[in-house]
Amino acid sequence: MFFRLSTLLKVEIALTVLSVSCFGQVAATTKPIADGRLESWELREEAPADANPLPVDRGAAALWQSLRKLHTRASMLMVTAHPDDEDGATLTYESRGEGARVALLTLNRGESGANVMSPDLFDALGLVRTEELLAADRYYGVDQYWTRVINDGFSKTKEESMSHWTRDRVLADAVRVVRLTRPLVISSVFIGGPSDGHGNHQVAGEMAQEVFRYAGDPKMFPEQIRAGLRPWSPLKEYAEVPRARVTEQGVYDYATHHWAPARAFDYIHEQWQPWPLDANVIVPTGRQDPILGVSYAQLSREGLGFQRSQNGGSSIPASGEMFSKYHRFASLSPAGDKEGSFFDGIDISLMGIASLVKKGDPTFLRQHLLEINEFVEQAMKEFDSRHPEKTAPLLASGLKATTALIAEVSASNLSDDEKYDVNHELRVKEAQFEKALGESFELSIMPTVASNHESDPPIAGFGETPESFLMAIPGQQFAVNVHIDNPNSTPVELEKVELLTREDERWNVTPTEIASSILVNNKPENHRFQVTVPQDASFTRPYFSRTNVEQPYYDIDDQQFLNRPLAPYPLTAWATFRYQNVVFNLGRVVQSVHRITGLGTVMEPLVTGPALSVSVSSSRGILPLTAQSFPIEANIHSNVKGPAKGTVRLELPPGWTSSPASTEFSTDKDGDDRLVLFSVTPSHVREEPYDVTVVAEYNGHQYREGYQTAGYRGLRPYNLYRPSTYRVTGVDVKIAPKLNVGYVMGSGDKVPQALESLGVNLTFLAAPDLASGNLSKYDVILLGVRTYAVRDDLRANNSRLLDYVKDGGVVVVQYNTPEFDKNYGPYPYTMTNDPEEVTDEASKVEILDPDNPVFQWPNKIGAKDFEGWVAERGSKFMSKWDPRYQPLLETHDPEQDPQKGGLLYARYGKGAYVYNAYAFYRQLPEGVPGAFRILANLVSLSKNPQFNSSMRSMNTTKGQ
Repeated sequence: MFFRLSTLLKVEIALTVLSVSCFGQVAATTKPIADGRLESWELREEAPADANPLPVDRGAAALWQSLRKLHTRASMLMVTAHPDDEDGATLTYESRGEGARVALLTLNRGESGANVMSPDLFDALGLVRTEELLAADRYYGVDQYWTRVINDGFSKTKEESMSHWTRDRVLADAVRVVRLTRPLVISSVFIGGPSDGHGNHQVAGEMAQEVFRYAGDPKMFPEQIRAGLRPWSPLKEYAEVPRARVTEQGVYDYATHHWAPARAFDYIHEQWQPWPLDANVIVPTGRQDPILGVSYAQLSREGLGFQRSQNGGSSIPASGEMFSKYHRFASLSPAGDKEGSFFDGIDISLMGIASLVKKGDPTFLRQHLLEINEFVEQAMKEFDSRHPEKTAPLLASGLKATTALIAEVSASNLSDDEKYDVNHELRVKEAQFEKALGESFELSIMPTVASNHESDPPIAGFGETPESFLMAIPGQQFAVNVHIDNPNSTPVELEKVELLTREDERWNVTPTEIASSILVNNKPENHRFQVTVPQDASFTRPYFSRTNVEQPYYDIDDQQFLNRPLAPYPLTAWATFRYQNVVFNLGRVVQSVHRITGLGTVMEPLVTGPALSVSVSSSRGILPLTAQSFPIEANIHSNVKGPAKGTVRLELPPGWTSSPASTEFSTDKDGDDRLVLFSVTPSHVREEPYDVTVVAEYNGHQYREGYQTAGYRGLRPYNLYRPSTYRVTGVDVKIAPKLNVGYVMGSGDKVPQALESLGVNLTFLAAPDLASGNLSKYDVILLGVRTYAVRDDLRANNSRLLDYVKDGGVVVVQYNTPEFDKNYGPYPYTMTNDPEEVTDEASKVEILDPDNPVFQWPNKIGAKDFEGWVAERGSKFMSKWDPRYQPLLETHDPEQDPQKGGLLYARYGKGAYVYNAYAFYRQLPEGVPGAFRILANLVSLSKNPQFNSSMRSMNTTKGQ
């Protein structure tokens, strides 16, 4: 890991490493040494990754919030299941309103959720939702942690989720986060029962109570203790009072659509609690903050609005009273039935740090804490929003006193455990003092990638920073400009500017140090560095991965980053300042600079990656047994800063050949893409998988993997790497010849690529096509995922689709959310706002009408076609329909009513209308054979002899 090494006194005991995040919080990270234990540590500050702080985190508003934090030792950890589950209003109130140190533990990254913003699914969607939650966290003012488990589909029960994840795997990670962050209070949005709905939610509710019970037990997960962590027992545990519907039947479980007894299980005391649960704490989230200018609920909803992939974004509520109600499940401190805050009965003053000393004499500690507290209280009294620098002398004195106290505690006769506990909280205060001191002067640091010309600093009067490249590659040389400013009239000495990289990599950075100078009166300095990336530089990529989408947890590829959102970015600038003989530091991740039409200048953290990214259009697919050849489209993306020439070839199964066998490629500049098309001739294809790998060679190196950039415009992107291997499975699949298919793309899916692999001629239908184009030329029109949620033109021209069906066409509607529940079909139907899902991908499927044309031609569909599915069977099943719709399949989860509304077929006029809730959009990219065979039959329907024969029969009957 790379961090700014403080010049402060080293503490010679194994402690948690603290870092200051971009939210102004203090987060816990760890640095293992060779034998896996945590290293004895110095303070390490993790620099913010965002180019600029939020408006509420600038100027006097930022300083006032830091003073609030300095005045309390309150700390809280909230546990949830998925991104967007969190009670952001409460998080914001506690962090920004009460000054608490707040962390959020999200069990998984939402990999199997919906995505209305981009075609990213599974692990790529997990990265999208990771970045969305990190964007929201900036508004909440919290630090973010994750466990290693993944969202492997909609889970209906806690038992189902636990069977995939295993209790110990989830609990171990959750306990580790508690031992890292050491909160006084644990909270959760969920209680661990049917009122939570989703099984993942129920696990999160249980885990919040389980970590309260077990994190302080050294016998639980002793490997964490051996690694250097210490047990920690939070003092109180709360959960939000459930909002589930309750009637005489009990509490409604929206996951199973069943009623359950209205009660809550107390996992801490192992007993049932009666319903309704008391609201012991009511958090006034609608309270207006005069410094921030909004209520905590409003600010949190601004953040929640960045979590768009599930629903396109949220709205900001009008001002007014809003509350969050929490029930207390346990407290180790005195607490009444009605509490004013989560921290009632806990000494959250700075002097309360002395309560961590249980056996030794805390007298010296109380005296020094009282002195430090006086500095903070005096700074709060002298706070002036027009002159924030007035607090600087007091903050400098407080920082100096805190540093001295850390040294005194380390040298004291307190036990090792007491030193660990006390110094953890003192290090938090030390880091908060440093941050506040920088804010009092409104100091800023902006490191950006520069060109190799000396005229790189921003143009005077315009503040424009020249565009740069986005990805650094091994061996590359480039410049970084670090812009530092003190707009205040009080001088601050700039002692040193550094560029820091990972400690385990030897980056060449010159100069390494810069002579000290005085910053004052808005006269910035620009410091320039020349950087050479080492040949063995690691790439900016997730520290976690899994072998396939069915694995319900990630393998941790780099243990030092466990529980963190992502691996750190590679290059950080740090400035060391001195004021009144007190040293403090400010840092920021080096940013790349580029322009995006509509967004303007965009700064994103500089990342490292390969000279060439080699990828195939799809990682999995099928090969009809009768295929004579099939195409493979390889994409070579160059990150070389200039021209590049190389060769590309395929590694093939024995006996297979390609044309060409090998070919040259060339790119002109950084960012160029070259598509290389191979025609592969297979040999003796059987119903089994085969691997074809694209290999590019350039400058003496081979490249066998590529990356996709997950995300969408306005969201900070992140790269997901995968091998440049196409796994193709031999499948006995046929399709009608010379099909002409129209496709209406929705929120994004990879069904079109699947159709192309079947040899289908595909046309994407745009708004003019739907409004006035000739639809009759298409044999079938497929509607993509969530089309009715994102395509205004489709909704407006839906009647033209029905006319197309009436005249003999076939329309197939794929997975759509309740936006579709407006009778867009030829006959009435009902989905409901809470539609059924069948989450067990192995659930038994019954074919209700085996003689239906859908199952007969050109492929005979049977039970085998429903084997090997991934993630789920389907979602958004119809609940009711006109009898002119014919249900074709039935499936259900355990204890779920039979679901027949997943594949509905209706004749309308001369054509057919099909609604399909089965998750083809998940199966096809994973190469599931049966999904291809069923899809082939659906798109072939208009040429199906049986289909046309029945139509002729209907017409004959009408004529008689």
